Amino acid sequence: QVQLVESGGGLVQAGDSLRLSCVASGRTFSTSAMGWFRQAPGKEREFVARITPGGLSTYYADSVKGRFTITRDNAKNTVYLRMNSLKPEDTAVYYCAADPRPFSSGSRDDSARYDYWGQGTQVTVSS
Repeated sequence: QVQLVESGGGLVQAGDSLRLSCVASGRTFSTSAMGWFRQAPGKEREFVARITPGGLSTYYADSVKGRFTITRDNAKNTVYLRMNSLKPEDTAVYYCAADPRPFSSGSRDDSARYDYWGQGTQVTVSS
């Protein structure tokens, strides 16, 4: 079992930066791929970023590529999402999620492959 707790959300202006954190409990963090998803009001949850267990490979949605960076610190059981040049369309609840079978087949941005989810943190970007 893995429990995930996100933090770092808030209200910012367009062009500002934020760093989200997600702390995991449980023994499988270092062997799990970690992902960030987001859900805006009235929209479906969408993939944002993913990082492999060792942190060597990362993947991003086209909408955030070049602006967001996902990293992890396995010694601290923490995954981060650095968000730069924020836009109003980035407004959403952001969730971190753990994929305990990172090398299984299937799309890496499919939310169904992530077994564990945090409660979410709100990010609001004003124009």
